Amino acid sequence: MSDGVAKKSGFMSWYFETNLLARILTGLILGGIVGCILGSMPEATDTFVKHTSFFGDLFIRLLKMIVVPVIFFSLITGAASITPSQLGRVGLKTLLYYLITSIIAVGIALVLANIFQPGLGMDIAGNAAASGKSVTPPTLAQVFLNIVPTNPAESLAKGDVLPIIFFSLVFGIALAVIRDSKDKAIAGYADSLFHMCTVAAETMYVVVRGIMQYAPIGVFVLIAIVFAKQGPKAIGPLLFVTVVVYVGLVAHLVLGYGSLLALFGLKFTKFIKGCHEATITAFVTRSSSATLPVTMRVSEENLGIPRATSSFALPIGATVNMDGTAIYLAVCAMFIGFATGQPLGFEQQITVMITATLAAVGTAGVPGAGAIMLLMVLESVGLNIVEGSAVAAAYSMILGIDALLDMGRTSMNVTGDIAGVAIVSKSEKTIDMKNW
Repeated sequence: MSDGVAKKSGFMSWYFETNLLARILTGLILGGIVGCILGSMPEATDTFVKHTSFFGDLFIRLLKMIVVPVIFFSLITGAASITPSQLGRVGLKTLLYYLITSIIAVGIALVLANIFQPGLGMDIAGNAAASGKSVTPPTLAQVFLNIVPTNPAESLAKGDVLPIIFFSLVFGIALAVIRDSKDKAIAGYADSLFHMCTVAAETMYVVVRGIMQYAPIGVFVLIAIVFAKQGPKAIGPLLFVTVVVYVGLVAHLVLGYGSLLALFGLKFTKFIKGCHEATITAFVTRSSSATLPVTMRVSEENLGIPRATSSFALPIGATVNMDGTAIYLAVCAMFIGFATGQPLGFEQQITVMITATLAAVGTAGVPGAGAIMLLMVLESVGLNIVEGSAVAAAYSMILGIDALLDMGRTSMNVTGDIAGVAIVSKSEKTIDMKNW
């Protein structure tokens, strides 16, 4: 029996064959409607929460289950994918560009979030036991010191995000060096380990996709509970945080990429015209990886970037350059802080900047991966996702609109990749200026 026939005749095929984005949005809308109806009936709300909170809490636990392995294997694979012999001058320029633009992106997002303060005044409440967990922000010195783990195994077991990121990157870089060893036996073993980590990362992405099949149910329950307690007033903040994210994306496009392109004598309008096909494809597919063939074609045909540069830098960008995701992470972390009455202080915002920038390396170029990384950022600043807590409720609100945010952030990720190869190619004097 073919896969297609098996799908059609399989259990709940009507559910799995429906577009996931449509299902999540349906869960969001139905959850909001049910929650608003329950909001006027306190006794019914208590009964609903008692009998359905399990399904929402299960979704939160499934997401938390995969955070550490996704971070660990994705970062190792990303860091080890660039061997020292490949790096060279073009590679260093490309990575430097990715690092600088990621920092600029998070900076813009934090400035906007501090100005507009999305979620302020919502005062989302959770269960008494869960809400009792207070945030004790570390000092800036502690933030940097705590990045280096004293025991990587302990950090993995506890889910300490920043130490896991640091160790994974160091391990990945070391693996890249060994893969490039002149000792063929050692290089072969290292290559086998790299492929094992790659397979492990791909396996986790399959798990992520599987968990996301449950997302419509989890979103429905979590959103219904939030709206039952908050009422229709929760709609405004959700729309507002969406607007702030998109304002941040546009600001980064114009100020970040526009300034860098102008600095290297490249016209912003020509750039937008040349890359718009890839930008739109990324918006629709919500996948940097799936858009990669289009990205490479428009870079070469429309912008005059040589294949030698684009074929090297763009696949790396699809893996490690996620400016749109960095903006999303920063704004949404600030939203959750404001919404739960735990606004992030200066030290915590610096932690968000560090974590969001480093998280870009480990964010898979597939739909919905940013929502997993948001869990990581929240944990790094002490906003722990505990079942029934206010933070879990606020996170569920973001999860409900994640697909809408994912479109914008993926589009920005791909646009940033193209801007990067254009700038690097111009600095190397290999770009065809006839296209500009």
